[in-house]
Amino acid sequence: MERARTSGPPPGPFRPEFWRSPLRGPWLTAVFGLMLLVGITVLFVTGLVSYAAYNPDLSAVNDQTPDKGWLGFSLFPWPTSPYWLYRVTQGVHVTLGIVLVPVLLAKLWSVIPKLFEWPPVRSAAHGLERLSLLLLVGGAGFEFVTGILNVQLHYVFPGSFYTLHFYGAWVFIGAFVVHVAFRLPRALRAVRHRTGEPAVGTKDAAGLVSPRPAAPTISRRGALGMVGLGSLVLLAVTVGQSVGGWFRQTALLAPRGQDPGSGPNGFQINKTAASVGIRPSDIGPAWRLTVRGAGRQVDLTYDQLLALPQNDSSLPIACVEGWSTSDQRWSGVRLTDLAALVGLGTNTPQVLVESVQRGGSFRSVVLRENQARDARSLLAMRVNGAVLSHDHGYPARVIVPGAPGVHNTKWVTRLTFGGPA
Repeated sequence: MERARTSGPPPGPFRPEFWRSPLRGPWLTAVFGLMLLVGITVLFVTGLVSYAAYNPDLSAVNDQTPDKGWLGFSLFPWPTSPYWLYRVTQGVHVTLGIVLVPVLLAKLWSVIPKLFEWPPVRSAAHGLERLSLLLLVGGAGFEFVTGILNVQLHYVFPGSFYTLHFYGAWVFIGAFVVHVAFRLPRALRAVRHRTGEPAVGTKDAAGLVSPRPAAPTISRRGALGMVGLGSLVLLAVTVGQSVGGWFRQTALLAPRGQDPGSGPNGFQINKTAASVGIRPSDIGPAWRLTVRGAGRQVDLTYDQLLALPQNDSSLPIACVEGWSTSDQRWSGVRLTDLAALVGLGTNTPQVLVESVQRGGSFRSVVLRENQARDARSLLAMRVNGAVLSHDHGYPARVIVPGAPGVHNTKWVTRLTFGGPA
């Protein structure tokens, strides 16, 4: 370290005069940082809420994150009211994550000279600070990149997205909290007391002010406006997939396009029957629904299900990828009525829902008692007055208010009430 100090920085980005932008300085960096402080806090909270929506403490099939330990704590049993809760929280999480991309890139641009400080490590304390910055910058890039790839259905991960994003979030938020604790007072001072950028080399300059700035071509506030405009454009081409309705036409970044089709079954589909290997024989005339519980079992044909009392629920489907549908009118048999067939209708317990889907994630799910007992929770066989299409789960699918889309299991073949989860 002593040799590095005396010999000076090598040519290139390690020399302060290499960075010539007249825009860089504590004020602009602080403004971007405070934006990210608010935005990332909302992202983390909505991410935790999304995790809670899977009822991770209820069953291993609901949360398959390996070795999560105390990081996988459950916030609360996920409610069924308001029924649009998951649609809103996950829509905010995904949309805000995309909208913050220009702000994140601008913040990294504003502090890039700090990444080339010389000497790289001045002391043990400075080394730890540099390590925390590595975790902060690397963690931010990892979380934003994996999140966007998931939204765009581009699964190039070396493993499960859920596992990678889960652990990446905890690493990133740890570094983020440490960074905020050390830098927030300085950022607030820079925003409140700006009377021109501080002199080069002073403590307040924080190594961000160029000693040899080029002539400005835009003001700092102009740069801030350009970043804001970029975020507004991303908002305009993203939010429609969460809001739905007419606004879906503006969702240019929606990976499945803006038009989900027409007719009663013309709304968004997460996975098709063909993509998960559903064969005609799996959902043909030989299909049966098995209902188990309290030591009893009932097997029902499709026609016998239709002969049971039918009820309607108007509910959306909301996906972890950020898209959601408007309310669809579902018709079918209440889960409480199916539990009553095996003597459990009055106090319906949790239920294990299993699909004929043979492989892939979320082929089964465990629903809590409050979800099974809700009068709007159905084993649906019709939607918007028509028979379910094969891709929407024919012959029967679960629809539960407030549940993530993957918990509204399609191609259901077995319901086990109160059984081992």
